[in-house]
Amino acid sequence: MGKYCIGVDVGGTTVKIGLFTDQGELKDKWEIVTRKEEGGSYILSDIAASIEEKLVAENIEKTNVVGIGIGIPGPITADGTVLKCVNLGWGVFNVADEVKKLVGIDNVKVGNDANVAALGEMWQGGGKGYQNMVMITLGTGVGGGIIIDGDILTGSKGAAGEIGHISVNFTEEDTCNCGKRGCLEQFASATGIVKEAKRMLLVSDKPSKLRDLQYLSAKTIFDAAKEGDELANDLVDQLAKYLGIAASHIAAVIDPEAFVIGGGVSKAGRILTNRIKENYEKNVMFALRNKEFKLAELGNDAGIYGCAKMVLN
Repeated sequence: MGKYCIGVDVGGTTVKIGLFTDQGELKDKWEIVTRKEEGGSYILSDIAASIEEKLVAENIEKTNVVGIGIGIPGPITADGTVLKCVNLGWGVFNVADEVKKLVGIDNVKVGNDANVAALGEMWQGGGKGYQNMVMITLGTGVGGGIIIDGDILTGSKGAAGEIGHISVNFTEEDTCNCGKRGCLEQFASATGIVKEAKRMLLVSDKPSKLRDLQYLSAKTIFDAAKEGDELANDLVDQLAKYLGIAASHIAAVIDPEAFVIGGGVSKAGRILTNRIKENYEKNVMFALRNKEFKLAELGNDAGIYGCAKMVLN
């Protein structure tokens, strides 16, 4: 009988679970609903029950499971303690210890969801072949994960990699959800680029097909830019400028080999990464030029891959 590990990516709507061999091959994946009622008290027991059910169905003994990796949307300390997770209704408690008791498997590793997604991309995705990389995730917000010498950089309280809250515009008057003004997230997230589009449409008299759309989204803006729409291209240029500036600041501290761009906005493709790289080169010191800018490849599976890799490390 071979050896296995399990990756669990806990999201606000669903929990994604993957069964891997100890060689890193994904054998099966499935999802369960994230039950957040009563302070999220059902989430871990639901995960445990789902894992037990899968092991029975696959005729896998627990002694053949080398460990369970779990990604959580919040700061996690090195011992697996979550320091409050508003999205799940959780306070402060040790997730690793609780899962060990529920499943009966001793090797449980817990990490921040963005960090483990970065680890997954380094292992089997867009960052494969690099041991030092930064992942920037462009979705509803802007997240990130930092990998140094093949391991996640967590920081003292598990909050390292909050790339979305690097300040990039000191004249911005709107307040970010974090309480600051001018954060990268306010301009480079899917919600941020739509907000900037509405702002630009009001102050610019440039003709644009964006004016005729009932529903603006990051996708429609990038599609218009690819078709040559001038105002849409101005928006993409602004987004790429701020991402390039943020990446140059990150590089000055981390000096990675590569940046991997993921999240829903990254589906725009090379138009995005090429322009980020151009702006990065304009803003970074000479010794840090010529970094790779890659697109993420694992999509929604990055988290379960990264969770498995935490265990296998």
